[in-house]
Order: sequence, then C-alpha cells, then structure tokens
Amino acid sequence: MSETLNIKQRSLFIEILTLIKYRLSLSVVFSSVASYLIAFEVFSLLTFTLLILGGFFVVGASNGFNQIIERNRDALMTRTLNRPLPTGALNVNQAILVCLILSFLGLFMLYTINFRTAFFGFVSMIIYLAIYTPLKPVTPLSVFFGAIPGAIPFMLGWVAVTNKFSIETGILFMIQFFWQFPHFWSIGWVSHDDYIKAGFKMLPSGKRDNSTAFQIVFYTIWMILVSTLPYFSFTGDFTIGLYSLLLILASGCFMLFQAIRLMKYKDKQNAIRLMYTSIFYLSFIQIIFVLDKFLT
Repeated sequence: MSETLNIKQRSLFIEILTLIKYRLSLSVVFSSVASYLIAFEVFSLLTFTLLILGGFFVVGASNGFNQIIERNRDALMTRTLNRPLPTGALNVNQAILVCLILSFLGLFMLYTINFRTAFFGFVSMIIYLAIYTPLKPVTPLSVFFGAIPGAIPFMLGWVAVTNKFSIETGILFMIQFFWQFPHFWSIGWVSHDDYIKAGFKMLPSGKRDNSTAFQIVFYTIWMILVSTLPYFSFTGDFTIGLYSLLLILASGCFMLFQAIRLMKYKDKQNAIRLMYTSIFYLSFIQIIFVLDKFLT
C-alpha cells in the first residue's frame, strides 16, 4: 500500500513539474544567476539562494497560469496535448492552487532580497499573463510583448545585487530581448502547423515565408550588435575584454549563418538548427560574461 502511495505522490509531483515547465524555468533562472555572478562584489549565499528559488517559483507559476489560460488550445496541438490539464492529470483548481502558492512564495523571496527585484518579477508575470498570452491568438505582435518578460531574468541578478535599474541592467535586458525574436520565431516556424490548429499567430507575417525569415536575420544582427556593447565601455561597470568580444562575435556569426540558411531554404530542418543554435548562443555568451569577470 505504501508503494502505491509513493507512486501516486511521485506521479502528482511529475505532473506539477510539467505544469510549471521546470526545465524552461531552470534555464530562465540560469540567466538571473549569470547576471548575479557578473554583478556581485561580495558574494551572499542567502541572496543567491533566494534569487534562484524565488526566480524559479515566479517563472514556474507564470508557466502554470499560462497553461491554465490556454488549456483548451493546448488540447488541439500535438506538442501540448499531453500537458497535465488537457489530459486531466490535474484539474484547473489544483493548477490554480499550485500557481498561487508558487507566486506568493517566489515574490516573497524576491522581496526579501529587495523591493525592485520583486517588482520586476511581478511586472514580468503581469506582462506575460495579461498581455502576451491573450494576444497570441490575436496578433503576431504578441512576440514583442512576450520578449519583455523573457528578457527581465537576465537583468534580475544585477538588480538583486545593486537594488537599482541602471545602464548595466538595460544592456542585459536588451541582449536577451533581441535574442527572443530569432529564438521564438524559429520555434514558431517549426511548430507553425500546430500553432495554426490552436489559432495562435506567432510568425510575424503569419507564414513561413521570406518576410518572416528576413526579420529573423534582422533581429539576429541587432542581437549580435547589442551583445558586443560591453567591450566598448558604454555600459558602466559591465565590461568585457577583447577575447570575450571575439568569442561572442564568433558565436553570433554562427547563429547569423544559421538564420541566413533559414532565409535561403525556408525549411523546418534549418529552423530546428537555428532554434538549437540560439539556445547555445545565449548560454555561451552568459558563461563568457561570467568568465570574463573572473579571468581578466
């Protein structure tokens, strides 16, 4: 009997992890961790722990609320029909309870660090759930609004350290903001048929065409340019050396190459390559920023 109970508990736990998209939540928190490590002068284990847990809970709650709102559309898409709400593994009331608990815990932890960290975490949730999510079936401009909460985590670690919004946090925000467009449009390209079934308008032109591909290339170029700004000392205390600049440029050119290939061939295979390249790019440059601080 205890074996059955443990299996049920483990199963419920897995469903909750799926509801909050724990892998995505962890990857988002990685951005906050990176900016904390770039910013700190005196390391605080308490602040660092609160940032990780609070950020994870807030992002997870946002993901969960998103699934609650989109549960009927999720049931129409192959990539999402096995989520906990469409399958009935969790009901709406259970999902709401989980997300409310995580929201309060997460925001409280961020507030314990300082007010601005909690404020930006809260703003991220509001924009994601009250603007981005409702706009997805209405207009491709939803991606623009979605890029705002998507970019906030990369500045959140710096805010946790300094308790202010500054030129450094603005640059961190812009790097991840411009990155969102090639990343999510490559996902939109791959899953376009699924999104159409659910009524989501994710690609800027509404089609897998030259206009969408060109915009992917355009925003990739802007992403690379913004990522190099710390070398030119326009960014306050957030600076990098020459070797870091060259590594960022090399990885950026590789991503641009993949974006240009997508514009040339306009196929799923190159969209998938761009999607994975974009994930590599963001993680790679964040590691470079951190290593640059400690090695130069």
